[in-house]
Amino acid sequence: MPDLSSAESVLKQYFGYDSFRPLQGEIIQSVLDKKDNLVLMPTGGGKSICFQVPALVLPGICVVVSPLIALMKDQVESLRSNGIEAAYINSSQSNDVQLSVEQQALQGELKLLYVSPEKLLSQHFFTIMKNVPLNLIAIDEAHCISAWGHDFRPEYTKLNFLKSSFPEVPIIALTATADKTTRKDIVQQLQLKAPEIFVASFDRPNLSLNVYPGKDRFKIILRLIQSKPNSSGIIYCLSRKSTEELSRKLKAEGISAAHYHAAMSPDQRAKVQEAFIRDDIPVICATIAFGMGIDKSNVRWVIHYNMPKNMEGYYQEIGRAGRDGLPSNTLLFYSFRDVMVLQGFVEDSEQKEVQLAKLQRMQHYAEAPTCRRRILLSYFGEQQDEDCGNCDVCKNPPTVFDGTVLTQKALSGILRAKEQVGSTMLIDILRGSGKRELLDKGYHNLKTYGAGRDVSWVDWQQYLLQMLNQGFFEPDYEEGGLLKVTDSGRQVLFEGKKVDLVKVEEIAKRAEEIQQKAKSKPKKQIVREELFESLRTLRLDLAKKADVPPYVIFNDNTLNEMCLHKPTTEEEMKDISGVGARKYQLYGHLFIDAIVRFLKKKNEEGEKVSGSTYKLTYEYYKEGLSAEEIAEKRNLSPTTIYSHFANLYENGQDIDLHRYVPQDTLNSIEKALEITGESKQLKPIYDYLKEEVPYHQIRMALSILKKSQ
Repeated sequence: MPDLSSAESVLKQYFGYDSFRPLQGEIIQSVLDKKDNLVLMPTGGGKSICFQVPALVLPGICVVVSPLIALMKDQVESLRSNGIEAAYINSSQSNDVQLSVEQQALQGELKLLYVSPEKLLSQHFFTIMKNVPLNLIAIDEAHCISAWGHDFRPEYTKLNFLKSSFPEVPIIALTATADKTTRKDIVQQLQLKAPEIFVASFDRPNLSLNVYPGKDRFKIILRLIQSKPNSSGIIYCLSRKSTEELSRKLKAEGISAAHYHAAMSPDQRAKVQEAFIRDDIPVICATIAFGMGIDKSNVRWVIHYNMPKNMEGYYQEIGRAGRDGLPSNTLLFYSFRDVMVLQGFVEDSEQKEVQLAKLQRMQHYAEAPTCRRRILLSYFGEQQDEDCGNCDVCKNPPTVFDGTVLTQKALSGILRAKEQVGSTMLIDILRGSGKRELLDKGYHNLKTYGAGRDVSWVDWQQYLLQMLNQGFFEPDYEEGGLLKVTDSGRQVLFEGKKVDLVKVEEIAKRAEEIQQKAKSKPKKQIVREELFESLRTLRLDLAKKADVPPYVIFNDNTLNEMCLHKPTTEEEMKDISGVGARKYQLYGHLFIDAIVRFLKKKNEEGEKVSGSTYKLTYEYYKEGLSAEEIAEKRNLSPTTIYSHFANLYENGQDIDLHRYVPQDTLNSIEKALEITGESKQLKPIYDYLKEEVPYHQIRMALSILKKSQ
């Protein structure tokens, strides 16, 4: 049976990565062991690798179910660019194209086949699945199967036939956003057999989280975009009209922008999406219909012009920024008017109470005076005890007080009421209310009855909100929002864990503008940004010729690593993360040439580039220039160039030092080395040879002798 070492070889060969990210290795091993799996991993966390690598390691074909046409196209293009046999079938293709792909699958010419759920459910495709050697079934965006999820798709509920029809084939269900209720529902609906459940950290530390009042929105947006020229970003709006108006205003300011919403024709939407993916239009003003499944790694910022309707949707949407792990900004504008509009949207929902509760949690997040990342992580069941330092609250923190006793009173009230109360009843208990419902249930006999009457009803609301956001209790949506104490809350009650709360009177509105502090950039950063722009332009040209999105060539992270290490040889380039064998074959030499041109240009301009001095000397040497000619070009002494030659030779570069050190001179230096016993200092050897052999020859001779030993 294949093991993880086989998977690591595939990872390096096809994807250009030396090691797996956290949890990827364990998930892949579980798949190789033929187990069912439920994987929760944030956007940009590397979910696709978890089924793509096993699909390549195992004999047979992997069928990937995805509701997103854009995602299928993106992933198949990326896989093919890595030399992997992959294809997709969905409604965007003609019958002839679909039949051709099916034939490829039946003839064993594919390793991965992406299909829409509608296609998967057809009797015709079921016959094909029965006649190909399936090695794995992957269900992407698995939260769509649950009515508790934020993006419910009725057709997903019919996928339960997969396990009964293919009992020996492992199923891996993947999603970026699912609370505890949704996770349980996914397992039940898909009838997974004793699945391994992997929950990766939801923390995306590279994302800066910011919430601002809904005033001067356009002015702030304009400032943000202008501070990040040439970067891609998405602005999410509640209404179609808003997307069009905002796009028009941005274009009037000279910004390349477009709008996207469901009322546009499929062709119009496809053109906008394609232009964004290929970096032709960097700014998109869109409703939430945009972005689902687009595997675009270089989105540098996401703005919510209006508040989202739930935390799952918000998390997924901001997750479209910084998928490559590089620093990226998120900004949410919050106004009570947005809340009222969203409440109207869910009035006719079959799950009105649940949706309103989730909207309220979103509102809590926007109004919170505490670290936003801790709130976000807590919502998904992950506790973080330290503030993140990368959100607007952490950057401008309010004064806190020791709220441990206050929190203990609230948690004790919940537990003594046997976790059968909501927040309103809890406050009534703590304040010693005489309401009939409270008395009828006997809550006036609890020890916590009246324990918090010194705090006003309104203040208790605020403090409970802070406790909720810090994850000390959580609402159970399956039980109508009744409060349940978490493990973190029990630590406060029974293990002495301390709690900081913000005084109600000190909760002020957050800053109303993004503060743009002008900082002079260090010279190194300026040079790296220039090289990045040069490589980005090359990438864009290659992408247009290949008719693929730029990040399919290389993502921003890979370009950044090139800018840092400046690879100028095949070995160095293949050491760059994201440069696999196929990618090097297609593009490696072109990016090496671009880096060399950049280094030479900087040299001609008299500008030194950190970490490039030996590389530059070697490039001129390969052109056939003498040491003296290289020294003149580089404004260095010939002795320094000879020293570069020695260093390059020792590090395995193809330098012929014997050209500069005749054999008789080499013999003399070797004898001097034996007599003096000195292999590092040049002067003792120089003196022994009566100052007849120049230092640069001694230096190169030592390199020859060192390597020969």
